[in-house]
Amino acid sequence: MSSCELIEENGANLQIYRLARPASAFIKWRAPARQSRKSRIEETFSPKIVRIMIEVHQLTKRYARHDAVRDVSFSVARGEIVGFLGPNGAGKTTTLRMLTGYLPPTSGTARIAGFDIFRQSIEARRKIGYMPENVPLYEDMRVREYLKFRAQLKGLDRGNTRRRVGDVIDTCGLDSVRRKMIKTLSKGFRQRVGLADALVHDPELLILDEPTNGLDPNQIRQIRELIRRLGQSHTVLISTHILHEVEMTCNRVIIIDNGKIKATDTPANLTQQMRAAGRIQVEIQADPEVAGGAIHRLDHVKKVTHESLEDGWSRFTVWVDSGVDPRESISRLAIQYGWPLRSLFQHVSTLEDVFVELTRKD
Repeated sequence: MSSCELIEENGANLQIYRLARPASAFIKWRAPARQSRKSRIEETFSPKIVRIMIEVHQLTKRYARHDAVRDVSFSVARGEIVGFLGPNGAGKTTTLRMLTGYLPPTSGTARIAGFDIFRQSIEARRKIGYMPENVPLYEDMRVREYLKFRAQLKGLDRGNTRRRVGDVIDTCGLDSVRRKMIKTLSKGFRQRVGLADALVHDPELLILDEPTNGLDPNQIRQIRELIRRLGQSHTVLISTHILHEVEMTCNRVIIIDNGKIKATDTPANLTQQMRAAGRIQVEIQADPEVAGGAIHRLDHVKKVTHESLEDGWSRFTVWVDSGVDPRESISRLAIQYGWPLRSLFQHVSTLEDVFVELTRKD
């Protein structure tokens, strides 16, 4: 064997030795050779001072002539539970895939716990637990076996693997099925296994894409309670269509449509700002044209619509300026004209009203 061949053999053995070490050690050993001095300084100091878990600036993803996401900017603070809402095709999943490193952006920047997701991809992804909409599972493995396998893939050593697998099985309520084959599990338990997989390396950030997709009401309630508990020790970003669950679970909401951010605020503030909050519904027995015209002439009334009911009754929906309550004026109007009045109430807007208002096409 020549010396040249011996050197190559030693090099191969050294490479095997490096790969056999824990992933964290291998990445740490390689980092100085791959990163610039500026990147190493950012990696050393940024996580110690950063208080923002997710920071996105003008993120864009373009397919040919179509912009799936356009100049999206937002931030999520540590400890928040944030709902990421939008209609089908709005750009939710594309944004989440870019944040998790699965999809490269066309332009823009994003940082996870202070790490740039493109220049410091490995470090950023260590901070993330990602549960995609359709959870990919190895169905021929048992639950505990699968979670152990996933923990080892994520770089945990033997001791931490055993501890973390036990922790996530308890946290996600999988103890009763830990020895079962994944292919025999119900949809609800499969979702729990996917969530346990996202948690097994103890990430600081959980990104959940439609975590309650396909679940029945009881399973949705269980997942909601689980997310609430996880929010006590993790930052959580949830993409979902179930607006009622977002209202009950999230501290803040981000609404995206046609690849652009339409609104971001707490659910309570969003509902107060929408015109749906200034909507009155009244049922009276009167000539629709006369009653509708009289109501429309009241101060601060913007629009009146009419719906005919049985026995000569009419239902009027009255849109008014924000912060105005004209119920007393409508009541006096009914007394003045002698109209029988059987219902008069102010519509209390919900997150669904906000969502429809911001994403409707008309």
